[in-house]
Amino acid sequence: MSDLAVAVGLVLVIEGSLWALSPTLGRRLLQAAAEMPEFSLRMAGALAVAAGVLVIWIVRG
Repeated sequence: MSDLAVAVGLVLVIEGSLWALSPTLGRRLLQAAAEMPEFSLRMAGALAVAAGVLVIWIVRG
């Protein structure tokens, strides 16, 4: 359970860093995502999930 809390904390740090350091970039990324086709967003999400699982699998063995 503590690993899950650490993972959520890291997500918050990474996401918050974008908005704290460059809110203009964050807005541009959101606008670009809003204009992307749904299929592209789904594929990007699926690839991110697969990459995350691969990283966890490599690190945790």
